[in-house]
Amino acid sequence: MIEFLTNPIVITVLLTIAGVGIVVELFSAKFGLAGLVGVLALLIFFYGHFQAGYAGFGTLILFAGGILLIFLEFFLPGAISGTLGVAALILSLFLAGENALQMGVSILIAIFISILIFFLMIKVFGKKLILFNRMVLSESARKEDGYVSNINRTELIGKEGIALTILRPAGTAIIQNERIDVVSEGGFIEQNASVKVIKVEGARIVVREIE
Repeated sequence: MIEFLTNPIVITVLLTIAGVGIVVELFSAKFGLAGLVGVLALLIFFYGHFQAGYAGFGTLILFAGGILLIFLEFFLPGAISGTLGVAALILSLFLAGENALQMGVSILIAIFISILIFFLMIKVFGKKLILFNRMVLSESARKEDGYVSNINRTELIGKEGIALTILRPAGTAIIQNERIDVVSEGGFIEQNASVKVIKVEGARIVVREIE
């Protein structure tokens, strides 16, 4: 049985099952059957290589840590945990293999098929990537819904008022009985001086002193 489990073809099949299982889980809100099958395939892979003497306890610990990090990805924001988990898994696979070249070929085949399944899930079956939706802001603040980046007070252009504070150049003025933060055109304006709004640039209201 150990000879069978360490056969290059069987290794490729097990890694492919594991990869496809992980890919399918990316489209699931919770850890389910596909993930369990993928993990089981990896366990069988490591069992065979451990019994054959290729994988040590350090490799098994690295593998277990990778599985744990991937599992934590379902509960933690961002993709750091999942990325580290996948990296730990791939490294543990190389450490467990008898032949690094053969292991690399098996991993590449498994990754290729997994990527193919990934695109089929999206393009053919119309699945959405649920796992990483938390990383992306799906809502947008649209002007039609009442969201604005700032209040554009263009209606104040040409209006006159009084400098409530000294403008050097920023300060506060009373315009149409409203206290407004303003900026002078460039010069110093005394308190209580008469001012006139000459320009509005978004939230920046520029005033000029009236002689």
